[in-house]
Amino acid sequence: MAPSAEERMTIHEMFLNTLDQKTISFRSRILPPNAVWMEDSKLKSLEICHPQERNIFNRIFGGFLMRKAYELGWATACNFGGSRPFVVAVDDIMFQRPVDVGSLLFLSSQVCFTQDNYIQVRVHSEVASLQNKEHMTTNIFHFTFMSENNVPLVFPRTYGESMLYLDGQRHFNSMSVPMALKKDYLVEPQRNPRLLETSVPQ
Repeated sequence: MAPSAEERMTIHEMFLNTLDQKTISFRSRILPPNAVWMEDSKLKSLEICHPQERNIFNRIFGGFLMRKAYELGWATACNFGGSRPFVVAVDDIMFQRPVDVGSLLFLSSQVCFTQDNYIQVRVHSEVASLQNKEHMTTNIFHFTFMSENNVPLVFPRTYGESMLYLDGQRHFNSMSVPMALKKDYLVEPQRNPRLLETSVPQ
């Protein structure tokens, strides 16, 4: 989806904030204080899809893919935020293509948006065709995590990363009710079907 006028202004301001005022050159980019380049937040993993993970259709069980994507996303948020994060929202999961037994499953995770102590993580899942060496996307997962402390801002370098940033921002804003962290438990201010329900012991 093309960026709106407000989103274009956001990206433009972020670009200006990363220009080195000493050189006044587009090639010289610097990070503002307490910020990280988006590309430096990436983590990757590789899974061999064994037969014990198959379903009744002789394909890899979707729950296995979801668990591996969540684990990598959690590790990305943990590494980025410097503490054990809590998951507060999981976006809709669409399975674009089945994964065959014996496939090589490539998972790539990165932080695409942050705000205060919230971390929006995108996990891209793809399988490799052993015949023609092509990679085909199977899923794209979006997780919202909450850290115990405020986290650095992420800044995109390229236009493609800027689109990922805006996509992450949109997914984060769809979580209309923020979560509050209190005594190591997640407290839900009011009912929201997208947020994970948790109970606080009395």
